[in-house]
Amino acid sequence: MLAPWSPAPAQLTMAYSVCRGITRANAKNFYYAFLVLPKRKRESLCAVYAFMRRCDDIADDPSLSKEERRYKLDAWLDALHRAQQGEPSDDPILLALVDTQRRYTIPAGLLDELAMGTAMDLEAGPENSENPPAAAVSTPGLTIRYQTFDDLKVYCYRVASVVGLVCIHIFGYRDPAAESLAEQCGLAFQLTNIIRDVKEDAAMGRVYLPQEDLAKFGLSAAELLSSPDPVRFRPLLAMEADRAREYYQAGEELNSYVSEDSQPALWVLVNIYRKLLEKIAERQYDVFTGKVSLTVSEKLRILGKGFLQRIT
Repeated sequence: MLAPWSPAPAQLTMAYSVCRGITRANAKNFYYAFLVLPKRKRESLCAVYAFMRRCDDIADDPSLSKEERRYKLDAWLDALHRAQQGEPSDDPILLALVDTQRRYTIPAGLLDELAMGTAMDLEAGPENSENPPAAAVSTPGLTIRYQTFDDLKVYCYRVASVVGLVCIHIFGYRDPAAESLAEQCGLAFQLTNIIRDVKEDAAMGRVYLPQEDLAKFGLSAAELLSSPDPVRFRPLLAMEADRAREYYQAGEELNSYVSEDSQPALWVLVNIYRKLLEKIAERQYDVFTGKVSLTVSEKLRILGKGFLQRIT
C-alpha cells in the first residue's frame, strides 16, 4: 500500500500543468492521442510521459559521463521511491506521478522497469549477457547492443511494452488478456522508432538492429557511420517492418479491451504510429537522407477521426 500523499490541491494542479507542458513540447505523436481522452486520464498520461522524458534526458545527457548518468538515474528513481513512501517532494513530476499511481493503482514495479529500460542504453550490450556481440569490440564508435531479436525484445519490453501496461491501467481494463496485447502494441511502436531512427541512433554510437539480422543481409554496423546506401539496408528494414506489422494487429485487438472513453485515444495512437511505418515503407525504407515523420495535417486527420469516434 502506498503511504498517504496529500499535496495541496493548488500544488497538484500546478504539477499536472508542468507535466502537460513537457508532453506538449516533446511528445510529437503521443500528445495527439492524449487529446481525445477525458481530462483526468489525459493529465495522468502526461505525468507518466514526463517521468519517462526525465529518465531519457538523464540517460542521453552528453555533458555527463556514463557513470554520472547512472548515478543521476539512480538518484531520480530513489526520489520516486521516497515520494511513493509518503516523503514530501517539491518535484512537480513526482507529485503528479505518485498521484496518478494511486488513482489508477499502477504497480510500482512497472515504473521501476521504465527507468531500468532507460538504464539499458548506458550498457555495452544486453543486460546480464554472457556473450556480448563481437561487433561491439570490432566497430570503433558503435555498440551493437543486441545479438538476436529475442535480446532486442527485452529492451523493447522495458522501454515500450511496460509503457503499454502503464497506459492500460489509466485507460481502464478488466480482462487480463489486455496485458499481453498491450505488450505487443508497445513492441510495434518501438520497432517503428528503431527503424525510423537508425541513422540518428548510430550518430550516438548505438545500433539497435540485432547483429544476426545485419549478418543475414551481409551488412555491418560500420556502414552506418559513413554514408549508408539505402538500397543495401532496404531488405533488412523491410523485415523489421514486417515484424512490427504483426505486432500492430495486437493494437487493433486491444482497443475492445479498454474502457470506452479511452478507445478513441488508443485508436489514434496506433494509427499515427502505423501510418508512420507505412510512410517509411513508401519511401523504400530510406531513413538515411532525412528523418521521416508525419506532418501536422496528417496527424490532425487521424485525430479528427478519433474525435468522431468519441462523440458517436
